[in-house]
Amino acid sequence: MKPFTKRLSMIVAAALVTASLTACSTKTGGSAASDYPTKPFIVTAPSGAGGGWDKTARSLTKVLGESKLIKETMTVENKPGGGGTVFLANYVTKDSNDPYKLFVSSPPILINNLKKEGNSPQGYKDVTPLAQLTKDYGAIAVPADSKYKDLKSLVADIKADPSKITLAGGSAPGSMDHLISVLPAFKSGVDPKKVKYLSYDGGGEAVAALLGKNADAIGTDISSLGSYLKSGKIRILAVTSPERMGGIFKDIPTLKEQGMDSQFVIWRGVFGPKGMTADQVKFWDTTLKSLSENETWKKELVANDWESEYRGSADFKTFLAQQEKDVQELLTALNMQK
Repeated sequence: MKPFTKRLSMIVAAALVTASLTACSTKTGGSAASDYPTKPFIVTAPSGAGGGWDKTARSLTKVLGESKLIKETMTVENKPGGGGTVFLANYVTKDSNDPYKLFVSSPPILINNLKKEGNSPQGYKDVTPLAQLTKDYGAIAVPADSKYKDLKSLVADIKADPSKITLAGGSAPGSMDHLISVLPAFKSGVDPKKVKYLSYDGGGEAVAALLGKNADAIGTDISSLGSYLKSGKIRILAVTSPERMGGIFKDIPTLKEQGMDSQFVIWRGVFGPKGMTADQVKFWDTTLKSLSENETWKKELVANDWESEYRGSADFKTFLAQQEKDVQELLTALNMQK
């Protein structure tokens, strides 16, 4: 065989081997990003049942499945502990390269803990923000038979002796529910470090503590309180929205109406591990954008008293960076700013 012909044969043979290996890799799911997804997903709510994270995870997976936006099975897992910080620490260290394990979250473990001493040091830069889906607001609530008929009377007693009033929430100290709980007192001149706060693993447990008389009031997302308000079990003293909300919340005054010029927006979003590829992120950008426009999802928003607030992955990252700055004032007052 002539040298040129021999070299040509070797090149063709090498090309055939490469093509064969590539085909095998694609069929077995190898590293071909375009095959994603090919197996079931696990979506974690880093809390107990009944709170905003749990409801978001279940609504998300329900609509994605019913609308056929995702053909693969999606299972929801609850992993409470430390207001979400235990889950995040494990997720960042153990699941950093598994694109089939996602989770839902809001400010507590991804913004606030990034900036404070104590709990998990992980934050949104240690995971992949995929999309913001909803917007919600905080609320201060008391049992229906509480002596407190308005927020000013509750704050007055906190001012008189902070040690005698117990506030509760479904997230760790320095996190979302804690900030909502102490915000009225802080804006009324009370040192927030002196406000007594009990943390529970999710809004459902915090409400149970309130109804069981283990707390005088709770601070949490207002969307978690709708059913308790309808059943007459609680009284909501204030909402952290810029203006009054509608529906069953239309009679609840804002903080500003009660002399406390402040707001607190609660976002909820979907996150994946840090090691996700560009193609995998693009898949979720397209899928979650379609979800936000889906009529079944819009009905789910109404049913849960959520507002739609969609941001794709890139915009969500920018938003989270701004959120870091927005919480610094209160964290500094709580002596939790690094």
